[in-house]
Order: sequence, then C-alpha cells, then structure tokens
Amino acid sequence: MSVSSGAQNGLRPRPGNLREVAEKIEEATGLRVQIVGGKLVMSPPPRGKHAGVVYQIRRRIDGVLPEGLGAFEVSSIALPDDPDDYVTPDLIVLPVEWMENDDWLAAPEDAALAVEVVSASEKSREIRDKADWYAVARVPVLLVVDPRKGTWALHTRPDNGAYQDVLPGKYGESVPLPEPLGIEVATDGFPVYGEAVRPQGRFPEKNQ
Repeated sequence: MSVSSGAQNGLRPRPGNLREVAEKIEEATGLRVQIVGGKLVMSPPPRGKHAGVVYQIRRRIDGVLPEGLGAFEVSSIALPDDPDDYVTPDLIVLPVEWMENDDWLAAPEDAALAVEVVSASEKSREIRDKADWYAVARVPVLLVVDPRKGTWALHTRPDNGAYQDVLPGKYGESVPLPEPLGIEVATDGFPVYGEAVRPQGRFPEKNQ
C-alpha cells in the first residue's frame, strides 16, 4: 500500500478534489484507492492468498452471523460528517438492508465488524494509521489479519481515536468476536504469503 500526495494522471490532489482524483486513478489503473486522513492510499490488486484469506473468513461467518447482519466485500465506509475521507475494508459486516441501498458509502455506525488483510508490501505505519482511522470512525470491531507472519489482531473498544483493547493471535487460534456478533472464527488453514520473487533485469550481471 502506498500513500500519494503528488500529481496523478494530470490531476493534483488538493482539499476538495480528492474524491475526483481517487476515482480517476481507479479508472486509469485498476488500483483500489481510498482517502485516509486526507491522503490518497492506493493498493495493488490483491494476491490470490490475500483474496483467499477474505474468502475463508467470509465462508466461516456466513450463516452464523446474528439475524439481520451480512458480510459484504467492495463496500466503503466514510468518516462521520466527512464523506471525502473513506476506506474500503476487505470485508465488512453490515445490516442486510445494505444490499438494497443505492448509495456506495455505508455509515460507520452501521458496521459491526471490519476486516483488513495486510498486503505483502504494507508498512507498519500504514497498518497503524488504518487502525486509527477505524477507531476515529468508531467502528466497534476491527480484525487485522497478517498473512506475512501468520498472525491476527482483534481491535475493540474504540475511544479517543484509538482502540483500547487489542487481542493478538496466530493462525490456528480462533478469533473471539465479541457481542453482538458473539461468534468465533477459526483461522486454521489461512494462507501465508510466500517469499516475493524479484524479476531479473534484462541484462543480469555476469559473474566476476
């Protein structure tokens, strides 16, 4: 995940036009673009293993969520009173009425759970900034899964711009989602990223 503050595709990001820039970057590149804390955040298309974690979590919570709640992908939520500052979780639990909504931004107070799967290139600071964003938006439960290390962290009780409780765990340990969800999510079998393969240049150096 990278943060951009420079010109993209002929448009220079500035207060008031970030949404326009984000939309044009998405159209031109296919990248997922979010606006976090007033900055454009661009993510490459997810790897198969990244998508695999999301797929497994959704499979394991579909059908056991409390009545009236559903798990959705490709749905965004905005900061309260600031629709130009928004994120798109990998998975989000919302009231099932969301599927009938013509809007594209869900209200953060409607989110019972947000799930973020860490990208292979994501930096620790970016992960912390994203967690703080969810806390400011007062999303009650944030689950961060890290396939780089085979770990997860459950963030709860957002207050004063930060989550007050963070429960760490590792693959093989179930995630205890608090009420009103009240379910456990098994993490055994979640994929782990392999070592990145770096492409060789056109003219590799000769052995000396």
